[in-house]
Amino acid sequence: MKHDNLEDRDVEGSARIDSRELIRRYEQTRDTVAEIAARHNREPGDVRIIAVSKYQPTAALRTLAGHGHLDFGENYIQEALRKQDELELPELRWHYLGRLQRNKAKFVPGNFTMFHALDDELLASSLQLRSKTHGGVLEVLLQVNFGQETQKGGVLPDQLPNLAEKVRRMDGLALRGLMALPPFSLELPEKQRLFSELRELRDKLQTHLGLPLPELSMGTTDDFPQAIAEGATMVRIGTRIFGERSR
Repeated sequence: MKHDNLEDRDVEGSARIDSRELIRRYEQTRDTVAEIAARHNREPGDVRIIAVSKYQPTAALRTLAGHGHLDFGENYIQEALRKQDELELPELRWHYLGRLQRNKAKFVPGNFTMFHALDDELLASSLQLRSKTHGGVLEVLLQVNFGQETQKGGVLPDQLPNLAEKVRRMDGLALRGLMALPPFSLELPEKQRLFSELRELRDKLQTHLGLPLPELSMGTTDDFPQAIAEGATMVRIGTRIFGERSR
């Protein structure tokens, strides 16, 4: 599906990449995730790597897809839709990770498998309307803001049950679990404590709703071992796979 009227164009789309180095980094990351999972009595398949591909050239995504990786995370609507048009690989699973303005909610259902950062009832209603129009169901995670950081999205923990109750009644959305991004400044033990709290919140919410919530999206390049130790089912890894971004 071609998407018109996209506002930005990623000039890196035709950039040259070192495919062998990219695959080496990916395999090393995949193996490390599997080793950490096993260390905590978990199966490697219990933890899915979301390759955070914002600002990365489509050639890099195509290389990883050819190596069997299917899950990619994007933070910007226009960039993600352009990549989808260029790649034309319907088997890929696209995850929208960033904050989402309501006027762009129409682009998510049908183009993304999962939205990781739902934190607002009005946004949920916009996604629901578009999902119903599109005729599908969008998987969503509720983002929790532990640090009360105004620059980040996320619902406060004490407001989580109320939002979850409203989202579960929207048949165009499938509530699948929770997501969190701890404050960057925290030391790793503190981040691990917050990951543990997110798991406990998820467990309580499951009981409250009487609804399975199997997914915990938590952990990035800097702290994914701590997230896996606390039950992460999805880790969002960019730099470790792709290397440092040029911007």
